[in-house]
Amino acid sequence: MSDANVELVKRVYDAYGRGEIPVVMGSMTHDIAWETVGRPSDFVGLGPRKGLEKVGEFFSAVASVIDYDEFNVQEVYAIDDKVFALGHYAMTGKTTGRKMDSDWIHIFTIRDGKITAFREFTDTAQVAYVVGK
Repeated sequence: MSDANVELVKRVYDAYGRGEIPVVMGSMTHDIAWETVGRPSDFVGLGPRKGLEKVGEFFSAVASVIDYDEFNVQEVYAIDDKVFALGHYAMTGKTTGRKMDSDWIHIFTIRDGKITAFREFTDTAQVAYVVGK
């Protein structure tokens, strides 16, 4: 099961890298719990969301305010129904021109071959800075 879960997450990252958001969202359950830990007032991508519609809004909101200059998945591990990915990204604020980069960790919960939960931890102070907060 863990190998299949790792492969699912790798396919999702590959699709994301190609800009195939419908493919990414097709890998999720309809009731997915999605959270990038932090204050939504600091950045539109921070905070919890529930369900595919809200996750779709997350992808649109993030794309409207930043451009990724780099998005690298460096390590992926699985334990039971969890997949942990460590990586690094760099981005530029679309309105501010400010740049930032940060390491991150993503934690996926997989059920029946679908992502049912996602949590991201990143440097929220830098994310807020890049959009002018």
